[in-house]
Amino acid sequence: MAVVTPLFKDHDALPDLASRFVQVDDIPWKPTPCEGIEMKVLMQDEETGMMTALFKWAPGSKLTFHEHVELEQTFVLEGSLVDDEGTITAGNYVWRPPGSQHDAWAPEGALILSMFLKPNIFLDGDNKGVQLK
Repeated sequence: MAVVTPLFKDHDALPDLASRFVQVDDIPWKPTPCEGIEMKVLMQDEETGMMTALFKWAPGSKLTFHEHVELEQTFVLEGSLVDDEGTITAGNYVWRPPGSQHDAWAPEGALILSMFLKPNIFLDGDNKGVQLK
């Protein structure tokens, strides 16, 4: 099966059509290419790149200039995210169309749930050309 919850092995023996109940606390945080931002991948389609993930942003952390290759959806659980277009606060949601580009930062830190049809690609600095996975 191409759709998995990486780092959560309790699903390995399940039949293809079984529901996948994910104990999120059992999934370790892993670093992203951007300092101060960690992620837990909840679901990932290894063939298409579709992904749902939790992101934990340390206060002052920044996601460097990147492009949303396909539609991205984000729900802010705690804190806030800021970019040149505005601020999204806890309890609110933003979606971004394919091809949109921006930096984003979390002045006070944040916990967010994001859904991607394809991973973002970084366009600047040390991470240029890297896809978020």
